Amino acid sequence: MPDTLPAAPDDAPLVGAPDADLLHVMSLNVRCAIDDTLPGSPDHWPDRAPLVGRLLARERPTLLGVQEAHFAQLTTVTGALGDDYRSVGHGREGGAAGEHSAIVYDARRLSLLWWDQFWLSDTPRLAGSTWDHVYPRVVTWARFRDERTGADLVHVNSHFDHESEPARVRSAEVVRDLVTGSGLPAVFTADCNAPAERSAPYDVLVTDGGLHDAWVVADRRLTPDVGTFPDYGEPVPGGERIDWILTSPGVEVRAAATSTWRQDGRWPSDHTPVQALLRLTAA
Repeated sequence: MPDTLPAAPDDAPLVGAPDADLLHVMSLNVRCAIDDTLPGSPDHWPDRAPLVGRLLARERPTLLGVQEAHFAQLTTVTGALGDDYRSVGHGREGGAAGEHSAIVYDARRLSLLWWDQFWLSDTPRLAGSTWDHVYPRVVTWARFRDERTGADLVHVNSHFDHESEPARVRSAEVVRDLVTGSGLPAVFTADCNAPAERSAPYDVLVTDGGLHDAWVVADRRLTPDVGTFPDYGEPVPGGERIDWILTSPGVEVRAAATSTWRQDGRWPSDHTPVQALLRLTAA
């Protein structure tokens, strides 16, 4: 069992900018902006946007997988991280329309070699297509070169369907084949809408699929074990982890964390960010 350290003070990052050859990876469902929410309500994006900005400016991940972000929300994300960061990914309706599962990266550290996006459907190149689930779902993935170590790596980011278990399983199979077929060290970030360690998508990817759950295999846990979807309420100890960071063999997980940071009782999102400190060890 990994060691668990006391939570960081409110004014200190849980992980922060990494030293040496380590990579800081974060997965964050920002909760889409809903136009008819009122000021003061937990969902109201103008109230939450500054909190998302403060969280990211403090943590400064090397790689960030974002889910649910509308195009305008991505400006908050990239603006908080600064001019050295870039993003890739289109909306799930095509172009800038709809929610994005974007990849944001520190361009000082990582050089983008190429990236792609496809839809989780039988017609993956058709924008907005589905496997008969209500909302389109996408996979965004990119290959990077770590300028500090010279190693290449693949980052895959997605948001699995919230209603259809068959769609989640098929999505997991697609991601598994993509990661294992890349032949490179890889990291997968996602809101999988399924509990880690006890769901069929987890079995496809981890139990039978050969990927590693960063929270489970980490050398250290920097925070207590809580569920990742508190829905603006108190985090549940030992609750369901539906937001995952998974890694391929050849990636060492030095630390993992689930951020429960909030300010004056307000949450940045209805999900908690999950974070990991990684080291590439082999292709």
